[in-house]
Amino acid sequence: MSKLPVCNIDGSRHGEFELSEDLLELKRGGQAVHEAITAHRAKCRAGTASTLKRGEVSGGGAKPYRQKGTGRARAGSNRSPIWRGGGIIFGPKPRDFEKQVNKKSRRLAFRRAFSEKVAAGQVMVIEKLDLAEPKTHLVAALLRKLKAESGALLVDSVVTRNLAMASRNMENVKAVSAESVHTYQLIDYPLIVVTRSGMEKLAERLKAAGRVA
Repeated sequence: MSKLPVCNIDGSRHGEFELSEDLLELKRGGQAVHEAITAHRAKCRAGTASTLKRGEVSGGGAKPYRQKGTGRARAGSNRSPIWRGGGIIFGPKPRDFEKQVNKKSRRLAFRRAFSEKVAAGQVMVIEKLDLAEPKTHLVAALLRKLKAESGALLVDSVVTRNLAMASRNMENVKAVSAESVHTYQLIDYPLIVVTRSGMEKLAERLKAAGRVA
């Protein structure tokens, strides 16, 4: 059993949450994590870079100057790639960078990434993340009490409107549901703060990932 510290919303310790070792995976999955992160970053790329080829550059209908007698190199068009303002050779065009990762690898990657966080002591369980108001200072105060000023990923079974609005303007802080959190987010944040109900949802995902892997 891996024991995760449980805290109240005021930062005080409130026992431990026992996580079965059967839900964790540290012996394999490193490559799956790499593939999942690479695929996520690739999907985030806009892929809108675009340059003009010589056939797309305006102008160039007439020969710039006569063929002989000028002492200059022969030129047939000012749209040539060797001319300033001419077309671009092998330049970028709009494209889709998305990479495919199968379900088995995605689930293994999630399991391995979460296991590494648990092993590093970077997962903390909190009883609840109920906020009375959608105020940023409430989340900031909570993170100070948890000694997580450098940032944290807040995971709950359901992200309330107050929590979403209170955390959206904070740097290195994000609130997500246990069903939507993915591998890149687990790796990207220095601390994972999970509610008890969110931890139960994550345990279900980890168990399902173990069956598939």
